[in-house]
Amino acid sequence: MDARTPADLLKKVRKIEIKTRALSHQIFAGEYHSAFKGRGMTFSEVREYRYGDDVRNMDWNVTARLRAPYVKVFEEERELTVVLLIDVSRSGLFGTSAMTKRDQLAEIAAVLSFSAILNNDKVGALFFSDRVEKFIPPKKGRGHLLHIIREIIEFRPVSSGTDIGEALRFLTNAIKKKCAAFILSDMLDVDENGVPRYEDAMKVAVNRHDVSVIRVYDPRERAIPNVGLVHVRDFESGDSAWVNTASPEVRRAYSEWFSTVTDRTVRLFNRYKVDSISIATDEDYVKGLMSFFKKR
Repeated sequence: MDARTPADLLKKVRKIEIKTRALSHQIFAGEYHSAFKGRGMTFSEVREYRYGDDVRNMDWNVTARLRAPYVKVFEEERELTVVLLIDVSRSGLFGTSAMTKRDQLAEIAAVLSFSAILNNDKVGALFFSDRVEKFIPPKKGRGHLLHIIREIIEFRPVSSGTDIGEALRFLTNAIKKKCAAFILSDMLDVDENGVPRYEDAMKVAVNRHDVSVIRVYDPRERAIPNVGLVHVRDFESGDSAWVNTASPEVRRAYSEWFSTVTDRTVRLFNRYKVDSISIATDEDYVKGLMSFFKKR
């Protein structure tokens, strides 16, 4: 990781702010507004009964007092609490295109944050590796938003692994009212058989919160290119090995493993009705996010 001076950090924060704020204003604010509903309905007023009104909304006290039928009127409670669960494990440092997975996640997190602020929602952030590294409670305001963006850029995790279940359990315990929770991760948290390790925590979280997943991956993670004998290292465990990428069997085995992981992950999301989208580091995430919002 490169060392940054305060001036370097401020410059990068400002650059991301300008880019993502413009996207949020021009593109995402409307889509975000329509995609994510409020926590419920709040009382607005009482008015005279009209044909077709739901009799379950009758205000019997007012009706009895005025000797005419009156109903309660409710409005959608628009204010949301948005929590970003941001994967800061070392696998995010991988990247073979213009951006690493961590860079891509940072910009997407910033866009979601600005969209929430434009909608007058509270936004918070939970940074996780194989532990909860830092939690920023939800608040409103540009100052709070810039604090989150600075942390997204500058944060240095203590641990290197990934435990999505731990992040979800923390969310469930820390946020009592229903929120819109976005998991931003490569979602590579599986056992030796490629089965996601966070299913139990996901099952609990979706019963309390509106959970969505934005999965970012590098195109080279789908398939290994034929580049001969290469030395590879696992960013998270530190393990390394020599791999003969010229071998068709090696490339096929890896591709099958990645396909298995992806298939089991998607099936888990479908089982618990979790909206998700996968975005590659060499793709335009704008189109991906717009598609994601529109399908909700």
